[in-house]
Amino acid sequence: MLTQTLQDGGDSFKVSVQEAATGAPVVLFAVGTGGQPERHATLLNALAESGCMIVAPHFERLASTTPSEDELTLRARRLSLALDAFIEPSAKVIGVGHSIGAATLVAMAGAQMWLGPGRRILIASDGRLTRLALLAPPTGFFRAPAALDAVRVPVLTWVGSVDSITPPIQTEWMASAMPDSVSVDVRVTEGAGHFSFMDTPPPHTTEPLPDKNAFLREYSREICKFVIG
Repeated sequence: MLTQTLQDGGDSFKVSVQEAATGAPVVLFAVGTGGQPERHATLLNALAESGCMIVAPHFERLASTTPSEDELTLRARRLSLALDAFIEPSAKVIGVGHSIGAATLVAMAGAQMWLGPGRRILIASDGRLTRLALLAPPTGFFRAPAALDAVRVPVLTWVGSVDSITPPIQTEWMASAMPDSVSVDVRVTEGAGHFSFMDTPPPHTTEPLPDKNAFLREYSREICKFVIG
């Protein structure tokens, strides 16, 4: 993947891009708190080997586990700016994201994102997103009545059974709150944690899976099937 620099007003940001043949599936990859796409190397390599184009913006690490409105709107805006820069206007896009990146993609697919009562975050929906693959998504942002009603794209969501940050009950709640017309496939991996999806997790974290590399390969294969399908 090549890394290029884009402008966002007076600031700049980096985007890793994997080119592909014309008409190939386009993946918009949304990172979690840490902000660096290369920390998901197994997944991104699998998508590239499957012939996908990948657009993966880099972000500054979030200072808090509770992101601010400015941080969330910046991430959503730069995800869309990256698509504007690197894909054809008519291209259809599959959003793949981990943790806060997954939640940002849900908002970009039409959901209302809230930080609390009276604190809606205004994120523009991006009609180029045609399906979402969500890894360990935090879903508390969407608890307001009807917050998920405008989502119209198929969703694959995956979480670990021992994830203490975004436990399976959050994903299961989101699946039940989606409109009846939306297909939601929920996968729960026994023994996996929040950072089991990452090749390079945050420092000082303990991996609960006995064979994490096997899980990285397994879930990456499944995400590729979903993207290409």
